[in-house]
Amino acid sequence: MKNSEFNDPFEEARVNQGFGEMDDQNDPVTMLLRHKDVRKGAHDWKTFQSGAVPGRIVIPSEVNIRTTRQIPFEVDPPQHKDFRAILDPWFKRPLEEEYQAKLKEQISALVDEVLAKDSVDVISEFSLKLQSRALTLLLNTPYEEADLWISWGTHVFRSEGEALDGAKAAILYDYIDGRIDEAIAKPGEDLYSVLLNAVVDGKKLTKEEVKGVMILTFAGGRDTVINAVSNSIAYFAEHPKSLDRLRVEPEIRNKAIEELIRYFAPLTQMGRVAKTDSAVCEHAIKADTRASLCWASANRDATVFENPNEVVLDRKMNPHLSFGFGTHNCLGATHARTIMKIAVEVLTEKVSTMEIVSAEENIEDLGDFKRKVGFHRLQVKFN
Repeated sequence: MKNSEFNDPFEEARVNQGFGEMDDQNDPVTMLLRHKDVRKGAHDWKTFQSGAVPGRIVIPSEVNIRTTRQIPFEVDPPQHKDFRAILDPWFKRPLEEEYQAKLKEQISALVDEVLAKDSVDVISEFSLKLQSRALTLLLNTPYEEADLWISWGTHVFRSEGEALDGAKAAILYDYIDGRIDEAIAKPGEDLYSVLLNAVVDGKKLTKEEVKGVMILTFAGGRDTVINAVSNSIAYFAEHPKSLDRLRVEPEIRNKAIEELIRYFAPLTQMGRVAKTDSAVCEHAIKADTRASLCWASANRDATVFENPNEVVLDRKMNPHLSFGFGTHNCLGATHARTIMKIAVEVLTEKVSTMEIVSAEENIEDLGDFKRKVGFHRLQVKFN
């Protein structure tokens, strides 16, 4: 089995019953596995709420390490719409030519760095650096800030051997508190200052609300972007003709990016809390219990995707759910797509081939399901 082959552990349960079950810190989860059910659950915010106790909709639950509500991620309509109206224009900035030129400059310099070395760990020496440096553009903060974020590692809430690490999470919370205080004292053109000046329901956002947005911005797009970039590099390394094809057929690059994001599904699932008694595939879901929208399973549903377990670079119909669906579709999707687009562009310009030297898989333990989500380490030689 190649390093870039990712299994579908949900297939049997998806086909035979449509749902799965797992325990998460003694707070059980019913996993929606079929594409149509995941879409329906994501769309039905009245039944499956995001605005539950802060941290509970995340799997693994973060209720023990944070009390701040992530905004707009953990807010339901109608208030959710007001927050999105503030945030969407800012998070669409990656579509601007000037923004993309700066991002390409960053990624080009990084590719030059790895080309100059014998081999690198793609996770820590490429993808983490790429994600952190790109985040300075999204936040409109000094480029040098990325060095600190890189020092935190690939996940801001987890340490090696621990699913959740409250002490590590506190580092992020304290950092954000400090940056908010700086923006209050000396407003600028960064995201902190923009949020502090924003108004919802006739009132300026509170420090706690600004903190909620910033926690989501730091945590939500960190390991997901790292996974997307790293897994794609593993694929190109083991399928050199694919990179050659994207070099000579730039017109299919956008489709290829969507396909890689579908296949690798950088985030396996996201939870909701049932507001009322409900059912999925005739399986009862009681009020105040959790349901999981399993994006990774939905993306392999053979009733929707032909040859779902293959990467088809020019796949024509691709309604994948890697960025969610409905009201709470991913706020950072434009940023992530732009990173992938420019990374592919630079790789086709500067890199001939890539070779995997060694790899250590990152396997999620989801009860009866064991899913490969990426790598802990991926040593690659860039040529």
